[in-house]
Amino acid sequence: MKRVPNKSGTTRLGFALLLKFFEVEARFPESAKEVPAATVEYVAQQVKVPAEAWADYDWQSKAIQRHRGEIRAAYGFRANTEEDQDRLAVWLATELCPVELSRDRLAAAVVARCRNDHIEPPTPGQVRRLVGKAVKDFEKRFCRSTLDRLSHATRSRLEDLVAGDSSDEGAHGDGATAGGGRSHFTTTCPPTSRTTGTSTTPLWGSRRTPASSSPRSNAGSGRRWTASTAPWPRGPRAGCRS
Repeated sequence: MKRVPNKSGTTRLGFALLLKFFEVEARFPESAKEVPAATVEYVAQQVKVPAEAWADYDWQSKAIQRHRGEIRAAYGFRANTEEDQDRLAVWLATELCPVELSRDRLAAAVVARCRNDHIEPPTPGQVRRLVGKAVKDFEKRFCRSTLDRLSHATRSRLEDLVAGDSSDEGAHGDGATAGGGRSHFTTTCPPTSRTTGTSTTPLWGSRRTPASSSPRSNAGSGRRWTASTAPWPRGPRAGCRS
């Protein structure tokens, strides 16, 4: 609490709680409700300010912006930017999405990468949107690259296969191609499955990496992140060693 002597009352308690929250989570709370009541009581005793003052802390004031800046500087962090989020989306799409299915673990990897780079992570909502964008971008590229590897003859056979299945439902269905079937393989690739030979298998079967051969490392270390790591170390001190 060496950084709070020049503050008093509500400002003192608010700064102290933001400081301790950032120390543990490497981010700031989105609202007062995110800080546990027991934590508020304990920190209030330490700074000798009534715990009720936490409810009066102004989350839209210039004071809280200044407090966040002081806390980031104290831990060697900086605020994230749109450029940072764009780089994270590209990193997810190219490095992690090919080997990881869980969006929760992808989100955890984003937070860990930010901590490692000493960047304040995006808000949880921003992280979810960032992960969704990365997954969508990966699926588009994966489907397109799979389609591009199919020869013309293979596409024709697949079209005939689909046309044969469609003929069981009706010989004059809408959207028929010259060969008698719908054109599934000349425009876009289905985002959830790939067709091989005479059977349809899940698309994601090609994305998993066997656990025994998955590279294991901390996010941001230059090596690829693995899906089955232990829970990430929390806080700027635990997870942000350069």
